Amino acid sequence: MTKMTVLAAAIAAMTLGAGAARADDAAECDQGIAMIEAEQAKTHPAPVADALKTALRVAKREKGEKEYDECLDAVADAKKALGAK
Repeated sequence: MTKMTVLAAAIAAMTLGAGAARADDAAECDQGIAMIEAEQAKTHPAPVADALKTALRVAKREKGEKEYDECLDAVADAKKALGAK
């Protein structure tokens, strides 16, 4: 195989792998948003409620921008506010 063929195969493999990871991140983002919404329905101290509100706003914005890693960061912030690890 030529160097160009190997390079093309490597790029194709990376692209396919990134697409699968992105789909997983999108699903985790959706699950995280659902978790935050469920927690918002409960009674929490004001600082926790404020953190959840902010995390939900950011997560939804990032989902809309297809920035799933940043959505997951917002979900992690919500979990931290709830005391989860």
